[in-house]
Amino acid sequence: MEKLIYTAMSGAQHTLMAQQIRANNLANVNTTGFRADYEQVSAAALSGMGYPSRVLAREEAAGSNFASGPLMATGRKLDLAIRGDGFFAVQTADGKEAYTRAGNVEVDADGRMLVNGRPLLGEGGELTLPEYRSLSFGNDGTVSVTPPGGGARLEAGRIKLVQPETRDLVKGEDGLFRLRQGGEAESSDSVVLASGYLEGSNVNAVDELVNTMALTRNFELQVRMMKSADEQARLGAKLVSGQG
Repeated sequence: MEKLIYTAMSGAQHTLMAQQIRANNLANVNTTGFRADYEQVSAAALSGMGYPSRVLAREEAAGSNFASGPLMATGRKLDLAIRGDGFFAVQTADGKEAYTRAGNVEVDADGRMLVNGRPLLGEGGELTLPEYRSLSFGNDGTVSVTPPGGGARLEAGRIKLVQPETRDLVKGEDGLFRLRQGGEAESSDSVVLASGYLEGSNVNAVDELVNTMALTRNFELQVRMMKSADEQARLGAKLVSGQG
């Protein structure tokens, strides 16, 4: 009976993990540029003496849904989105490069362009703007500004836009993507930038709720299996001891 108990326990454990992932998706249904996650669990047969009847659930790295979210017009020039595939490059607290679809840009007092508090990177490093009266963005990520006193527009830099293979990306606990093997992705000329838009989350709230309910029923089934195995073991012990 212990085989049934451990099999059911393993399934219940990973069902809880799946519920946490779905709950996190629902919590980020309105988060700009958020990519939904999904659980990945495989069956692992345990080998040993006797008939190989025990199969446990084996956790694998969670995957992400890379489908594009809806573009929402804001009219704010510093709100940026990517049409189709691609990512913005930002600098993390440890000075390394990571990737995001969020484009809600703010400019601090030093002219640094920040996304959720992280510096937005240009093709030459951290992107800093000079004083300006107005600014605009090209589809290729080029940033142009008009000086405070007016005059001809000046090119202030170019946002680093990357398009690595999604299979090479892994999401960190901070919600940012990084190359699975480390390093930095190269800039891509095929990524198209849109100014005045933000990309919404690609979470489908209805699907997540349905999946959450299905996972709850699955967890209840696993618990009933554990209780049944425990009851069968108790009755078997009574029979063996002559008390049945």
